[in-house]
Amino acid sequence: MAEMKTEDGKKERYFLYYDGESVSGKVNISLKKPGSRLEHQGVKIEFVGQIELYYDRGNHHEFTSLVKELARPGELTHNTSFEFEFNQVEKPYESYSGTNVRLRYFLRVTIVRRLSDITREMDLLVHTLSSYPEMNNSIKMEVGIEDCLHIEFEYNKSKYHLKDVIVGKIYFLLVRIKIKHMEIAIIKRETTGSGPNTFNENETIAKYEIMDGAPVRGESIPIRVFLAGYDLTPTMRDINKKFSVRYHLNLVLVDEEERRYFKQQEITLWRKGERLRRPLQQQLMAQQTISQKNQQSSFPQSHPQGQPPEFAPAMQSTGAEPPSPQQSQSPMHEEAPEQLPPAKPSPQAHTRHQHTTATPQPKPQLEPPDEDMSTPKLPSPPTEPPTSIDSPEEEFLEAQAGSPSDEEEPGEEEQERVKPSPGVSQEPVPVAQ
Repeated sequence: MAEMKTEDGKKERYFLYYDGESVSGKVNISLKKPGSRLEHQGVKIEFVGQIELYYDRGNHHEFTSLVKELARPGELTHNTSFEFEFNQVEKPYESYSGTNVRLRYFLRVTIVRRLSDITREMDLLVHTLSSYPEMNNSIKMEVGIEDCLHIEFEYNKSKYHLKDVIVGKIYFLLVRIKIKHMEIAIIKRETTGSGPNTFNENETIAKYEIMDGAPVRGESIPIRVFLAGYDLTPTMRDINKKFSVRYHLNLVLVDEEERRYFKQQEITLWRKGERLRRPLQQQLMAQQTISQKNQQSSFPQSHPQGQPPEFAPAMQSTGAEPPSPQQSQSPMHEEAPEQLPPAKPSPQAHTRHQHTTATPQPKPQLEPPDEDMSTPKLPSPPTEPPTSIDSPEEEFLEAQAGSPSDEEEPGEEEQERVKPSPGVSQEPVPVAQ
């Protein structure tokens, strides 16, 4: 919902739409008396965009018109509702209500009858959003009266959105007249018609005093105007070749004899999007993050042999490598997976690997007995350590070592045979095939 002034100057609230949005709703038809009948030649609804010139009210210039049939000719015997939808309606211009012209969008429902039609209208409000201008240069100009007054004014930008702030400065280069005060005003200029039938209407939107007293040479006066508190519209140029709306900054100096010196500078106003619309990729990333959190919360709290969730098997073995956590998710990622130090190989994992593969492993070389056996030695690291825990093969081996299946389970003799003694080196011992 948004507010807009009517012809009477009052503000009313309307449903707000943007260009390209669909317009949908429901039409409710109620009979005056229960049990009565209403014969009709059809029910239709129209989406209309038109321009009305107040000096030519007999002619309405329509630039958009869409029609949908709600009911065929027949008879209504009870209260009825009809749903409608206009998909992705093009709305090229913004709604506007000015001094001599009005641009409006409305829905019109018509019950066609033989003698007189029954018609109802409902106004809608349309805003056109713009993007940041590519070129937004500052305004700098030197003006004055020869040998009397020379000033230089500067504004930070030439294009402002409706909630922006105008920042500028006034420099006095030559002052030979007695200035009483200086003021700045925002003027809206509405132009309707064309050729000899052109009408201009100026309206002062805001005016305030920025300086009081006589300045001296070299003085600098700051300017700061907040636009959010004023009833402004975007700049409109040659709308459907019917009217234009432009805005000017008017700088006025008044001397002690009440003579006025002014300089006008046109500025461009545009409407900035009030609601954020994230790109599609960011929306997908947000949905993916939520799904990842749901998957992590669905893992059980307890795992076999105290393994973390990353090493818990996600599915039963079917002869193929199970997908890793990164393979089961969407390929869109921004952050790299956290690298953990490679886990130490377990003797049970080597034993398990020897039972599942058909190729025999070479026998490791035992250390000579004459070395000092008082200090137990740790098992040597593998020749090719895994670069990441994301490797499907290493993850599969760790998962098998953590949760052995019921189909193949080594006997107690084999487990005792590979169990390291506390006083000898913990090298893996070969198992008879």
